[in-house]
Amino acid sequence: MQSAEIELKFPVADPQALQAQLPHLGFHLETPRTFEHNTLFDTPNRDLRAKTQILRLREYGGIHILTHKRIDHTNADTSRYKIRIETETAVSDPHALAEVFAQLGYTPAFIYEKYRTEWSIFDPATNTTPHLVIDETPIGNYVELEGPTDWIDRTLADLHVDPATCLTDSYGKLFLDWKQRAGSPAENLTFAEVSSSVLTPR
Repeated sequence: MQSAEIELKFPVADPQALQAQLPHLGFHLETPRTFEHNTLFDTPNRDLRAKTQILRLREYGGIHILTHKRIDHTNADTSRYKIRIETETAVSDPHALAEVFAQLGYTPAFIYEKYRTEWSIFDPATNTTPHLVIDETPIGNYVELEGPTDWIDRTLADLHVDPATCLTDSYGKLFLDWKQRAGSPAENLTFAEVSSSVLTPR
């Protein structure tokens, strides 16, 4: 399935307090807090990264999803929102797929983990069902809003979130920024690597 993905994220200090607001705003819990493991594949020369593309294998709640994302060059509204063309499909044998990638020159380049809680809502103004997800990562908690830009703006207002705090950065970029600030030797955004790097004296 291929579609345009429009999203914006912002940091949240208290995910539980935010979740308490959501039912009152009409949101429905779609997936309770679930561990998620992501592997990005690339060539040794990082050819996909140079083209601002990602090839990702995600395990979430026992389901494996293969995703390719690329920039939507036809959309002019790219300064404030993150807009990507996303193609994804379920995968029955992730190990076989990883072997196929290896034979084609694509190997694991970055791993990131989080606990994700998914909420959804029907928006009659746009006749869509956008999503709000809460991601608890090893370097902080973030909310991602995925849906039409008009709905994103209205939801930010409903949640009393300052648009100036919103981000379009990927978790890879957020990790690199954190790594530089913390002086961490961690190579992946996993709970084990981040916690051990924080606890290890430097």
